[in-house]
Amino acid sequence: MATVREKGYSHWDGKLGERRFPWWPITRTGIQLAFRKKRFKFVFAGAFVPAFVFLVGLYVSERLEDFKSFVRESDRLLNIGPKYFSAYFTNDSLLFLIVLVLAFGAAGLIADDIKHSSLQLYFSRPLSKTDYLLGKMSVIFFFVLILTALPGLVLVIFKLIFAGSFKFFLDYPWLPLSILGYSALLTVFFAFYVLLLSALSKNARYVIVLIFGIYIFSNVLYGILNSIFRTPYMALFSVSANLQQAGAFIFGQKLPQAVPAGWSFLVLAGICVLAAVVLNRKIRSVEVIK
Repeated sequence: MATVREKGYSHWDGKLGERRFPWWPITRTGIQLAFRKKRFKFVFAGAFVPAFVFLVGLYVSERLEDFKSFVRESDRLLNIGPKYFSAYFTNDSLLFLIVLVLAFGAAGLIADDIKHSSLQLYFSRPLSKTDYLLGKMSVIFFFVLILTALPGLVLVIFKLIFAGSFKFFLDYPWLPLSILGYSALLTVFFAFYVLLLSALSKNARYVIVLIFGIYIFSNVLYGILNSIFRTPYMALFSVSANLQQAGAFIFGQKLPQAVPAGWSFLVLAGICVLAAVVLNRKIRSVEVIK
C-alpha cells in the first residue's frame, strides 16, 4: 500500500551531490561580467603600463650599455635588484590602477546580488556561505594576481633572459617568494576591502565611489594629521602607505616611514577582520536554512 502523506510540504529524503568546486561558476560569471563592460577593458589594459615600463628598464640595464653614460645617477637607476622590484610593486601608480580595475570590475559583486535579491537563490542551492564568499573573492584574486604576481614573475624571467645567465637568481633566490608573498597580501587585502564596501550598498555606482573615496581620503587624512602632529605614525591612517610599508618589509628594503612594519600589518589585518565580520552578518541575514 502506498504511503499516504498529509498535504503540505515534505522534505526530500535524497542526498545532495557535492561538487568539487561549487564556487567556480560564481567566479567564472564574475570575471565574464567584468569583461563585458567596455570601460573596464580599457582600464584593465592600461593597468599593465607600469609592468611594461619596468620591463623596458630591464632591457636598458642589460642591453644598452652606452646609454648609461648619458644618464645621471645611472647606478641607482639601472642597478636591478630587490629594490627595483619593490619599487614596481609599491609605487603609487600600480596600487591606484589596482583600485581602478577593482572599482570598475568588482564593485557589484555583492551589491548587485543584494539589489536583485539574488542571495536567496544562491543559498537555495547546495551552496554554503563559504562557497559564495570564496567565489566572489576569487574574482578579485584573479584580477589582483594577474596585475601583480604574473608581471612580477615575468620580469624575473626576462631579467634572466636579458642577462643570459642565472646569476641574478642565484644572488636573490628568495625574490620570487617575496613577489608571491606580497602579491598574496595585496590579493587578500583587496578582496576583503572591495567585498566589504560592495556589501554596504545596493547601488554598484555608489560602491565605486566608496572604493575610490576611502582609498583617496585615507591619503588625504594622513597628510592632514601628519601636518598637525608631525609624526610618521599618522601614515597608519593611509591605505596605500600601509601597503607600501608592508611591501618594503617583504622585499627587505628600507621602510618609507619610520614606523615598525608590524603596525602596518596589524592595520591591514584589522580591516580584513572588520570586513569578515560585516560580510558574515550581511550574508547570514539572508541565508536559506535547508
